Amino acid sequence: MVLAADLILYNGTIHTLDETHPIVTALAVVDNKISALGRDKDILDLAGPSTQKIDLEKRLVLPGFCDTHFHFYGWALRHEIIDFSKTKSFAQMEAAIRTRAEELGPGHWVSGQGFNESDWPENKIPDRRDLDRVAPDNPVCIWRGDFHLAVANSLALKLAGIDEKTNNPQGGIILRDSGGLPTGVLKEAAPNLIREVIPQLPESKVLENMEKAIFHAHGLGLTGVHDIRFMGIKEGMDAMGIWQTLDESGKLKLRCHVGLSGESLDQAIQLGLRTGFGNDRLKIGYLKFFADGSMGARTAWMTQKYLDGDYGIPVTPIKKIEDAVMKADRAGLSCMIHTIGDRACGEIIDMFSRVEQQNQSRCRLPHRMEHVQMILPGDLEKLALLKNLAVSCQPTNLGLDISMINLCLGDRGKFTYNLKNILNTGIPMMLSSDAPVTDPNPFVGIYSAVTRKRMDKTPEGGWYPKQALGVAEAVQAYTLTPAQTSGCGHILGSIIPGKLADIIVADQNIFEIAPDDIAKTKIWMTIFNGKIVYEG
Repeated sequence: MVLAADLILYNGTIHTLDETHPIVTALAVVDNKISALGRDKDILDLAGPSTQKIDLEKRLVLPGFCDTHFHFYGWALRHEIIDFSKTKSFAQMEAAIRTRAEELGPGHWVSGQGFNESDWPENKIPDRRDLDRVAPDNPVCIWRGDFHLAVANSLALKLAGIDEKTNNPQGGIILRDSGGLPTGVLKEAAPNLIREVIPQLPESKVLENMEKAIFHAHGLGLTGVHDIRFMGIKEGMDAMGIWQTLDESGKLKLRCHVGLSGESLDQAIQLGLRTGFGNDRLKIGYLKFFADGSMGARTAWMTQKYLDGDYGIPVTPIKKIEDAVMKADRAGLSCMIHTIGDRACGEIIDMFSRVEQQNQSRCRLPHRMEHVQMILPGDLEKLALLKNLAVSCQPTNLGLDISMINLCLGDRGKFTYNLKNILNTGIPMMLSSDAPVTDPNPFVGIYSAVTRKRMDKTPEGGWYPKQALGVAEAVQAYTLTPAQTSGCGHILGSIIPGKLADIIVADQNIFEIAPDDIAKTKIWMTIFNGKIVYEG
């Protein structure tokens, strides 16, 4: 007996990502699964009296997007802080802080994130005196867009107990003036000293923000995320609890792998956790470790000095990471390693080679390298030899980094964001946003990967354009590859009968329009688990 469809989409341009039927015009959904694909007439014949039929009017249909490097838990809380991502100058940043301090009143914390001084005309990182001047009666802490550098004012430093006698925390740097006093600029793990004294939101408010964030994600075409941990922040268990509460209450309408911090390794092993454990909506994700910092903070670990700095730093000793990965690998816990600089990438590739040669892995999912922002040709060759590894890269960050990389690396910038070269190694490559570091809109990521331009469409012809991806390659890196790499390729990532009905409809066909217009694409409809969860 053939069941009548619950939902039929017809008169569309459906890119299935299945080689046997790459493009069809109609599909049917029964319960939460795709039940049939084909021509309009054949699929409409599957309708019953209660079937919902939607004329797509030739619109583009794709599998739901999955962002595999998204600080979703932190992003959901962004409603409570200042967003500096579109701030155009140092002066605008100061004005925003002053306004928020006046709104909140004396004594209340003022927090912000997303500033990028390299695109400001002043090209100046603020210090505590700048923040003191605009908000003398409020503790203030603001984060650079890459989250590897923060700036605190005097009151915030005092509340955190940071003064001239405070030692650098492990993996962190407290910048000081010539007299030894903290300037307010904190790098890598050092901002966590401030985080520890910022009042936490009540669980009810966190849940409210998470629900809003999930709906926002649907509006971007996201039906899956990998929720990743920040460095040195003990939020993994809190995040897991919130995700579980959403799942138990029926409000989890995303497929989520919840990551854990590397510091949770022993605890995770004691609990018997394994990466990939869970249900089709909520799974244990990856343990996160950090090999180095960021180029914006000049802490990414390099083989040659920055033009305006030193070599950067290994945030965690490679031997310590290797010991942890070996231990996790034997326990069935897959690891992801933050690697930005070319030295960090080379060291971590060599480390994973040793893990593969020496260990008896119990991991169901491959380990991962995150960012791989700068990689040398010789290390690309080594990367291609690894069997149990995937990479997750963030093309949206490219546009934000062009000016900064030109300044600090010069022509060595040709080794950064080598997306095409990485894809050509044969290693599974996923694209992601690193939100809230960058815009989580996958169409912005696809635009960046395909054009290699800033959002203002500069530079003409793209920045090192030989490393550009094709549209189909970028789409696969947001859909099928994440599903396959995450052990979900049999139920997600493409539009095939029997797979879960996570489907998006776009308002324009990104395979046919000019690449410069891809970022303007909007979501017309998002279907999650067979139900419409967003209509644009």
